[in-house]
Amino acid sequence: MLSESGRWTITFNGEIYNHAELRAELERSGAAPHWRGHSDTEVLLAAISAWGIRRALKRSIGMFAFGLWDRSDRKLILARDRLGEKPLYYGRVGRAFLFGSELVALRAHPEWQGEIDREALTLLLRLNYVPAPHAIYKGIRKLPPATFLVIKAGELEGHIEAYWDANEAALSGVREPFGGTPVEAVDRTEALIRQSLQGQMMADVPLGAFLSGGIDSSTIVALMQSMSTRPVHTFSIGFNEKGYDEAPQALAVARHLGTAHTQLYVSMRDAMAVVPKLPTLYSEPFADVSQIPTFLVSQLARRHVTVALSGDGGDELFSGYNRYRLSDRLWRLLSKIPQRLRRASGRLALSATPQQWDRALSAASRLLPARVRPQRIGDNVHKAANVVGLSSADEVYRALVSLWQRPDDIVLGALEPETPFTATGRLGAFADPVRRMMYLDLVSYLPDDILVKVDRAAMAVGLEARVPLLDHRIVEFTWSLPLTFLRREGQSKWPLRRVLERYVPRSLTDRPKMGFGVPLDTWLRGGLRDWAESLLDARRLAQEGQFNPAPIRAAWEAHLAGHRNMQYPLWSVLMFQAWDEAQRSNASTSAAVPASL
Repeated sequence: MLSESGRWTITFNGEIYNHAELRAELERSGAAPHWRGHSDTEVLLAAISAWGIRRALKRSIGMFAFGLWDRSDRKLILARDRLGEKPLYYGRVGRAFLFGSELVALRAHPEWQGEIDREALTLLLRLNYVPAPHAIYKGIRKLPPATFLVIKAGELEGHIEAYWDANEAALSGVREPFGGTPVEAVDRTEALIRQSLQGQMMADVPLGAFLSGGIDSSTIVALMQSMSTRPVHTFSIGFNEKGYDEAPQALAVARHLGTAHTQLYVSMRDAMAVVPKLPTLYSEPFADVSQIPTFLVSQLARRHVTVALSGDGGDELFSGYNRYRLSDRLWRLLSKIPQRLRRASGRLALSATPQQWDRALSAASRLLPARVRPQRIGDNVHKAANVVGLSSADEVYRALVSLWQRPDDIVLGALEPETPFTATGRLGAFADPVRRMMYLDLVSYLPDDILVKVDRAAMAVGLEARVPLLDHRIVEFTWSLPLTFLRREGQSKWPLRRVLERYVPRSLTDRPKMGFGVPLDTWLRGGLRDWAESLLDARRLAQEGQFNPAPIRAAWEAHLAGHRNMQYPLWSVLMFQAWDEAQRSNASTSAAVPASL
């Protein structure tokens, strides 16, 4: 779109939720152009023309990535939303400066080479995603959230500026904590979510919401329904496998709220059929296995609506992940035991398989109430065994979020680059280890895993996913809440739970955290075994030259034998292999086109 003055040209992906408010402000100030329509893109252009890029970005509330060309100063501006909901890649190929929402756009350039960045590959193997600013190709970067890049014609590199800072938002909240009572914190939480929903429920196309029956999505749906005069469309999928099916809880919540609910039970054959599609859904190799059910529920929702709201962000903002509690409590216990003894006990725990631990502890677990009964005990024992010998709470957390503990031993000729997990300088300001974990997730796991998973899966089926909890005003407020407010009465996400209980009885949502997963461990030993064996073949790995075959084959054989559950480390390698195979296939097909003409 071209601005009225002709100075600015924009290519825009996303939504500005407060564009009506910005439009009215521009009109009051006399800075409004002669409006040609009612789009948020036109309002954004007018705001940039009137206020400049920084102020326009600071005033905009939404999810977006855009490229903006200034014909007057002959400069390009790339910008991305505060939390990183929308992607933006950029880099140089030959003399050209390229940018786009997907790598396929950059790969279309005739001089594209696409050499794999092995350092970025180590990050995939550790985290199951490639964190910004890294990208899987050398010379290509991802623009970090809450920043804009300015590059003038003729320059080789531009400069990046931040218009919002997650670190400062978090530190400011910790330095100036909320001064009200717990009940006032709940009231404020609800008011802020309602404020976010007012903007995000505005759509000129059919709109609905994902509903898992958990705290986050149920809260979003409950408030949506309270603000709507018609039943809200809600969607969930179910599995017949025990420990993976959330559909009954979602249905119970939907019935209580009176939503127009659609659920679909998916067979494991249907779910596994998604796997061959994954390399084309994600610009980069991406290994969060919940990408599979996320795609399936997006596909279901798209049959009925064009926009769907999700509850993502609740765990990161309201301290909901079990690993926060586990890391903190585990370290408090471990720090009292000599490290040598801890390491010996870890080796002993690993000497039994996860299945053996499940059998040994199943009777004891049945004595616990169903709502707190742990799932997949053996896997958790092995996870704990891998961290008991570490030296600090930060090391424990890094180990818990790592797939391969030494990924630069797996990727040939690579050194793992620094990330927020290793650059601890900015973490020192957070005295509490749980706060440090929450901050790391806010700036890495949330934008580069959770939001990538939701955005790409939804966009693959033409669905726009919106995330109301990631309004920056909610983010700033939650960081001002003391941990004693976030974790209260023995519960995580206490303010969010109390908001939800105003609309949904506690009995419908009070259950152990399940996650959004699939039984990948059994798939790899069953229906996906031949596919995985082909990609993990030792001769193939050696020939392709990215990985050291020995540790990968050892992990694969241990998994097949049931000695260790290596599903997640193996999935990171498999997702790269499948993605790389797809890129090679596309490249050879493209190369054959001129000859066929």
